[in-house]
Amino acid sequence: MNKAMTTLSYALAVSATLTFAGMAGAETSSGNNHNHSHTHDKEGSVYDGYFDDDQVKARELSDWEGDWQSVYPYLVDGTLDPVMADKAKHGDKNAGEYRAYYETGYKTDVDRIVISGKKVTFFRGRDSVTGDYETDGHETLTYKKGNRGVRFIFRKSAGDDAAPQFIQFSDHIVAPEKADHYHLYWGNDRAALLNEVTNWPTYYPSNLSGKRIAEEMLSH
Repeated sequence: MNKAMTTLSYALAVSATLTFAGMAGAETSSGNNHNHSHTHDKEGSVYDGYFDDDQVKARELSDWEGDWQSVYPYLVDGTLDPVMADKAKHGDKNAGEYRAYYETGYKTDVDRIVISGKKVTFFRGRDSVTGDYETDGHETLTYKKGNRGVRFIFRKSAGDDAAPQFIQFSDHIVAPEKADHYHLYWGNDRAALLNEVTNWPTYYPSNLSGKRIAEEMLSH
């Protein structure tokens, strides 16, 4: 088990510490990233990364409570190919280029996350580590395209040594609201994580099939 935990710890570190490559990732919420075509009205503009500072409100871990699965395996096995093809119709890349972009973005060995109360459990196959997390505020980031994103940050207060010291949620929401999916950043350096915008492991509810997740992505 110690070997398994060491492997998971390494996977966590690798997944969350890819270097900044200058291309704003999923957090930019631009049309070339997530396939959400919200208009720039008051509600949609927040989703796309345009909001006022006074719209940002503190959020509790309960906003992300639930059993979540990584979408990375569905990219690898081709389930999300229709999503990549659709992006190519509306974006500035072909389907293969979008797939490569999301290969970097979605990549992770953590295939499942369960959040209950203060506890966050990271699964890699049958191996898992758990930590208790307390709110550590939020940070608003500004991207090269001019839009912004908010990271809601939680710090480990107890739990397994291999569990990351910090987790940072980004889900295109800036005030208390239940998430329907999210991007998660994790590691032991709070500040360094804020510079990570190329690798954003993404999670949807575990009770959704890969086909349903693809449909969800296509419908927004």
